[in-house]
Amino acid sequence: MLQLIFDRLATACGDGLKHLAASSILYSLNGVESGRFGEFLDAYDMKAVVGIFSAPAWDGHILVGLDRDFVFTMVEALFGADGSEQPVEDERAFSAIELRIAQMILEQVGRALESSFGLVSKTAFHLERTETRMEFAVIGRRSNKAIQAKFLIQALSRGGEMFIIIPQSVLNPLRPSLAKVLTGETSTRRDPRWASQIAAEVQKTTVHLRAVLEERHLTLGEIAGLKVGQVIALDATPATRIKLEGNDKPLFWCHAGQSQGAYVLRIDEAISQDKEGAEHGVAG
Repeated sequence: MLQLIFDRLATACGDGLKHLAASSILYSLNGVESGRFGEFLDAYDMKAVVGIFSAPAWDGHILVGLDRDFVFTMVEALFGADGSEQPVEDERAFSAIELRIAQMILEQVGRALESSFGLVSKTAFHLERTETRMEFAVIGRRSNKAIQAKFLIQALSRGGEMFIIIPQSVLNPLRPSLAKVLTGETSTRRDPRWASQIAAEVQKTTVHLRAVLEERHLTLGEIAGLKVGQVIALDATPATRIKLEGNDKPLFWCHAGQSQGAYVLRIDEAISQDKEGAEHGVAG
C-alpha cells in the first residue's frame, strides 16, 4: 500500500499545481528506500527547503523536502517563464520569495498527504515550520530507521526533486493497514521516463470538436422524404446553450458569441457523460 499511496501523492501534487502555472508540471515517484534518518538528511544539507509536518493522529512528525532545482524550477514556472533562460547554478541562499513559494507548495503537499494516506489512516498534516539547515530539521535520533520516498518534477525542460522522510516508528502502527491490497489498484512501480513521455505525447494529440446548436429527431420516413433545398427550421435562439462534443462524446454546455470578427463559444459547465444518453438526430 505504501507504494500505491506515494503514486497517488504524486498525482495529487501535480493536480494541485495545474491551476497555478501555464506550463505543464509533471510529478512522478522515483523510488522508495529505507535507511537511517541522519544519512537521508545529510544528502540535502544547505541544498533544500524542508517542511516539518505533525500528524496528530499518529503522534509523530514527517519531513517533506524540496531541493534547490525543484524550488528554482517552480519559481520560473509560476512566474510565467518559458524555459529559454539557463537554470540557476549558483549556491546562494534562498530568497524570501523562493522560501514563500516553497512554503506554499509544502502546504499543498500537506493536503495531498492527507488525501493519499486516507486510504489507510485518517490524519491531518500540519506544517509547523520550514528549515534550510538540516541540523534544525531533526525529528528524532539520527540513527533511527526511516523510509524515504523521492519524487521527480519536470517543467520547462528541467526538473527537481521532492523527498519525504517518514520515521519507521511512525509507520509501525500502520503496518496492518499498509499490508492490505486494494482490489482494482496496483502498486507496480512506474517508469518516470515513460510516464513523462506518454504525458508529453498525449498533450500533442489533435482533438476535433463539434458545436451542436440543436438536434432534431426525425422518423425514418421523414428522412427518406427530404429533398434537396428543403429547409429544416430550428427552434434555437441566440440564448440557446450549445453542446460541445469531442469524438461524438458530449463535453461542455456553452453559449455562442463573437470576438474580433469570429464566432466563439464560452464554456458554462461540463456535461456528465453518465447522465447524457447517446442520442441520434439531425444536428444544426
